Amino acid sequence: MTDLSIPGFDLAAFVKATLEEDLGLGFPGGGHDVTSESVIPAQARFAGVMDSRDPISVCGLPIAAAFFRALDPAMEIEILVPEGARVEPGTALMRLTGNARAMLTAERAALNTVQHLSGVATLTRTYVDAMGQTKARLLDTRKTIPGFRHLEKYAVRMGGGHNHRMGLWDAAMIKDNHVLVAGGVGPAVARALAAGVRDVICEVDTLDQIEPALQAGATRLLLDNMGPDTLREAIALVAGRVPCEASGGVNLQTIAAIAATGVDYVSVGRLTQSAPAADIGLDFTPL
Repeated sequence: MTDLSIPGFDLAAFVKATLEEDLGLGFPGGGHDVTSESVIPAQARFAGVMDSRDPISVCGLPIAAAFFRALDPAMEIEILVPEGARVEPGTALMRLTGNARAMLTAERAALNTVQHLSGVATLTRTYVDAMGQTKARLLDTRKTIPGFRHLEKYAVRMGGGHNHRMGLWDAAMIKDNHVLVAGGVGPAVARALAAGVRDVICEVDTLDQIEPALQAGATRLLLDNMGPDTLREAIALVAGRVPCEASGGVNLQTIAAIAATGVDYVSVGRLTQSAPAADIGLDFTPL
């Protein structure tokens, strides 16, 4: 298919399901591209060029190639830029030559994927640049489109960011509702550790919650919705005992000041939740 390895992601299954959805497999009369089949001769061939229309960080080209090859295994495809590359408007990203019907049928699925993932990577890179020269690392969150988590978190990595926990299974995240039921941050953290959870991230909203969370054994603190001055106070209280993550109220105007407080991580949900699609086109020429 193509050389792409994303842990937990089945590329072949994703391509198959996406194409079947677009082709209407299982619906009466579905299972084929009525426009291309009625207009384009079966043996017609196209050459195509995918290019950027904006300055972007590129992501998803091997996935796009997999869509085209699923419908024409003999299609000639040349990926022209590496994943994560920053390119200027007008940059050619991919060249392809093959069956015209296959290209037209796979076009939208391929473009949708590259536009969305490049949009995530581009927004991530913008946030990374805005953080400046600090030790803080940019993290994503679980605010992902259902079914797209592995791809969106891959795009964050291609944009220079880092992944927070992948899901509900790989770390405990003690938040306000957990604290409410448990009776405090200390009891909540203690319960998670007693259950055998190794990584326990505890959200704290106020400075007076820090010491109880640390005494109970939290392995990371999420400092929620604290301004830069309060974050600096929190970092002083923690005194390097565990890594600290700033979250809430983070945007391109505030992230530099937040990152400069000494936190280890800054998490931003909008990287995957609100990234605009990159403007990428695909033009065909009959052969």
